[in-house]
Amino acid sequence: MCKSYGVNKTPSTRFYTHVIYTYLAKSKYLVEPWRVGVMALKMEGMEINGDVKVEELIEPNYRGVKAMPFVIGNETFEKLGTIGTSTNLLVYLTTIFNMKSITATNLINVFHGTCNFGTLAGAFLSDTYFGRYKVLGAASISSFLGMLVLTLTAALKTLHPPKCVDTFCVGPTPWQMAFLLAGFVFLIIGASGIRPCNLAFGVDQFNPNTESGQRGIASFFNWYYFTFTFAMMVSLTIIVYVQANINWAIGLAIPTFLMFLSCAVFFVGTRIYVIVQPDGSPLTSIFQVLVATIKKRKLTIPEEPSLSLFNHVSTKSINAKLPYNNQLKFLNKAAIITTKDNINLDGSSGDRWTLCSIQQIEEVKCVVKTIPIWFACIIYNVSLTNMQIYTVFQALQSDRRLNHSSFKVPAASYTVFQMLALTIWIPVYDRLIVPCLRKITNKRQGISLLQRIGVGMGIAIFTMLVAAVIETKRKDMAHSKPTLGIERGKGAISSMSGFWLVWQMVVAGLSEGFAIIGFVEFFYKQFPENMKSFAGSFLFCGFAMSSYLSSFLISIVHRTTREGEGGSRNWLAQDLNDAKLDYFYYLCAGLEVLNFIYYLIVAKWYKYKGSEDLADDVPLKDIPATHKHII
Repeated sequence: MCKSYGVNKTPSTRFYTHVIYTYLAKSKYLVEPWRVGVMALKMEGMEINGDVKVEELIEPNYRGVKAMPFVIGNETFEKLGTIGTSTNLLVYLTTIFNMKSITATNLINVFHGTCNFGTLAGAFLSDTYFGRYKVLGAASISSFLGMLVLTLTAALKTLHPPKCVDTFCVGPTPWQMAFLLAGFVFLIIGASGIRPCNLAFGVDQFNPNTESGQRGIASFFNWYYFTFTFAMMVSLTIIVYVQANINWAIGLAIPTFLMFLSCAVFFVGTRIYVIVQPDGSPLTSIFQVLVATIKKRKLTIPEEPSLSLFNHVSTKSINAKLPYNNQLKFLNKAAIITTKDNINLDGSSGDRWTLCSIQQIEEVKCVVKTIPIWFACIIYNVSLTNMQIYTVFQALQSDRRLNHSSFKVPAASYTVFQMLALTIWIPVYDRLIVPCLRKITNKRQGISLLQRIGVGMGIAIFTMLVAAVIETKRKDMAHSKPTLGIERGKGAISSMSGFWLVWQMVVAGLSEGFAIIGFVEFFYKQFPENMKSFAGSFLFCGFAMSSYLSSFLISIVHRTTREGEGGSRNWLAQDLNDAKLDYFYYLCAGLEVLNFIYYLIVAKWYKYKGSEDLADDVPLKDIPATHKHII
């Protein structure tokens, strides 16, 4: 039987996108929170209100290398399954379910947004109630069921609309849509559990307090990124080709079978897994500070924090000590000691819902201060998300032939060039650019995190301009030169080579190489050590908001730019040759410019965690632990 251990570990970051694994794979920050010596003692005593409470911790039997084949195997098959299903959904909805482009785009945005939002619930349930093993197991089964439902919609004629006859297409019936959405619901549940837990569960299998364990963790991250890259390549080439050119039922059955193998491999390794028990959600600390602040909102903060602000730092905390500062000063009211507050004999608060320590408040400030940057991340992703979606539609009405042969590159496969650009750029930046910048700026990272994000946002503006120019070229060639036939349900195929679209994908990859990785590292470093998993979910929620806002923006543009009879012609018309997608890209570029200006303002205001560049900052160690003033 598998063994469960009450090990007080802080989960490492749980990210699902390849950019995150790439940058953090060898980063010490993924290991540092675990190296606090939580397992240093097997027996420890704690005195609370005069009572001695003894807690025994049993050293887990780490099977790192032995468990890795099961963990890596599970994740490889899971990625092949989920990526192979999701990458081509847009084409599936418009060709098999005969949905209009605007409807399919909005549905995909809502689907991806809900998957990303769900990671917050998945992380909370994992950390608070069920643990990573149970959440991963249930989520894997749910993903398999979702893929099975999607496969049935393609395999059974009664579950999808009939094929279009010329330009006449019949949409899905309510029952067909209900069955399709049921599959999406299963996939959302699966993604919500897998994304925040799979990486941390793999790290759980290694002992972070030994040199061999740390080497194993580094090796695990390397293999993790390799499997992700492998899954992306196979999904965006072989599986997408089977779906688009051979048979959709077979193309969806392949990733469904791979997901079944993922579940089987995961449960086979159950007997040797180290299963860490849930240790409570760090979100509770945030709510405690907010509640205590509201309760003491009428109190006045003294000029000297050492007079009445409660100062207690637990010796068991893995969080770094933070200096007191006057940013978000209203939250400091939660540390004001009143006659109604109780303090335990060990110096801790008797009720953290009414009295919080300065350390706890500063940790919450770390989270709150990142929210303006988070908003900039949301807007940044809106434009790129729209471009990635409409690149597929552009490809459908472009010449996708390889060297004028009969072989056509699947429309969804052009996304691989964005990933390749990012994959190639990361080592170039890390090994060549950063050392040069380091000599100029004397900074270890070459430039600061906020500067790196700003560069990525600047490139995003250029990305949208490039996309607009290429779309203008594609449309002009469709109107002025002979076309290559008709794309079913859309319009004439332009003679412009689809490889022109590679340029906008490559520039988008460079933008993400600065901005997305910068955002990842920013949130991971600025959040307290015990909130690293929440940092990942927080970033995923930003991606979710981007998806929802993308859908909202598309709907607004679709409605406000209608012209002609029945409003069939608009900037985002079904037939891109009659649309003005280049205008939409220019609109997105303008949105990125406004977001860039906003970002410069909030970035100038932001103060990094633990920095002491304000005159009002006082290191916690310099604040007396004795409380001289009680209100």
